[in-house]
Amino acid sequence: MEYQQGQPREQLTLYTTCLDDMIPQDNSVRLIDQFVNLLDLQALGFQSKASQGRPPYDPADLLKLYIYGYMNRMRSSRILEKECLRNIEVIWLIKNLQPDHNTIARFRKDNPKAIKRVFRQSVQLARNFNLIGATLIAGDSTKLRAQNSKKNNYNKKKIQRHLDYIDKKLEEHNRELANADGDHKEEVQQQIHTRKAQRVKYQQIKNQLEQDTSSPNPQLSTSDPDSRHQIVRGTVTEVCYTAQTTVDAQNKILIDYKLTNANDKKAMGGMLARAKTILRTTHFTALYDKGYHTGSEFHTADHLGIATLVAIPAIGRKSQAPNPRYNAEYFNYNSDPDTYTCPQGHTLTSNGTQYKARNYTFKQYKTKACKTCVVRENCTTSKVNGKVIQRSQYTQNIQDNAKRIAQSGELYKRRQALVEHPYGTIKRQWGFNHILTKKGIQAASADLGLMLLAYNLKRLFKLKVSLEAAIKHSFLSVLKLLEGLERLKPKVYHQNTQNTSYAVFVGYRICMLPLKPNCLEV
Repeated sequence: MEYQQGQPREQLTLYTTCLDDMIPQDNSVRLIDQFVNLLDLQALGFQSKASQGRPPYDPADLLKLYIYGYMNRMRSSRILEKECLRNIEVIWLIKNLQPDHNTIARFRKDNPKAIKRVFRQSVQLARNFNLIGATLIAGDSTKLRAQNSKKNNYNKKKIQRHLDYIDKKLEEHNRELANADGDHKEEVQQQIHTRKAQRVKYQQIKNQLEQDTSSPNPQLSTSDPDSRHQIVRGTVTEVCYTAQTTVDAQNKILIDYKLTNANDKKAMGGMLARAKTILRTTHFTALYDKGYHTGSEFHTADHLGIATLVAIPAIGRKSQAPNPRYNAEYFNYNSDPDTYTCPQGHTLTSNGTQYKARNYTFKQYKTKACKTCVVRENCTTSKVNGKVIQRSQYTQNIQDNAKRIAQSGELYKRRQALVEHPYGTIKRQWGFNHILTKKGIQAASADLGLMLLAYNLKRLFKLKVSLEAAIKHSFLSVLKLLEGLERLKPKVYHQNTQNTSYAVFVGYRICMLPLKPNCLEV
């Protein structure tokens, strides 16, 4: 059987084509090139340090390399270094430059804030094309494993167990040393020396934990200092970071992210405030799961003027009545006399005292009628005080959310399909389920930012966004603005290049992808 034969490797070939002809016009690498070329990287805060006395690499080239790598499931600086030598698309993209892996890695580590600004520019590009509806958003978080094992994460209880174990072993070794002789004695002495060195190490960690007052149960991670041991799901735990994200419902485009090492309880208010700034409106509804159900966060959302739909968690066993019909939610609050009315018609009153809990204050409401109530056994298990209702300063905010959930239950069902779309793509399809760096939360944030930037750009490219059209859109918008300014009559010159067409104003510069659309810099 005859097979197709390739060319002999020793055969000389005279290529009559240039590098640009080897990349198809519809290749996404051209869109990456155009997107980065539109950015003012110096204004965005990018830094590029010289290596070994040579001129530094252009931040634009390194940013293009990273965006291409993340969009093609390559994050490692060593892999990207190899791609610069063998991948024709990368060779075209960065014009045959060959940065080493240290240069590539330093660029990501040194520019976390600038990378986030580039992410914001991708959001602005989507806004310019009306791809962001700004009427419905969904927020959630996901856990990304850190470069820190569980063994290298400590809290006070764990470190005390280590110290107690070492003290026990030292006692055993000392007893063994008293009866040892010869070579065995030297072996025991070496074990004692090793245990003492371990004890010094653990004692230092204990001292650091005792000095940490940032939380009631401080942790210390020795490999990645900002990572924390958290519950991932059920009883599964990992040393990880928490990535908070916000997704616009219209095209599932990410509009914001924040990397933290805390859980979701106190995250919603801050993310909503940022969403308000990004979308420049409060006329949208935000969907969150029950992990964000916190009174103070509802208060923040109401203060911002943003409607939230947050799933209501199940009532804890201690808060449930023996008969669910007599749970606190079925007691009616009367705001004017500041009382509650129970299902049996009895009135519960407060003595006006504000009691302090950990993060809020509350009043207690009760009635003496409980002592003789015929349904007491169905209502409470307390044998002394009877039924006691607690009302915090956030109870009204929580009840308002419950009403919205009851009225818009069908809308809330969209939350999972919206917010899980990026996570499914990034973690399941691309395999980015962990943080690659281990230099703290800032470096980890740069890694996350590049993941989400790559996701946004892929979404935009799939939605057939043309960057040349974006330039034209910005150009026409600026012209309309200038027409309204009678005293400003600058001349307009057009300059054409091979891939783009843009306008140059005498005395002005167009911001093609501004944080505020269609702005002019005088």
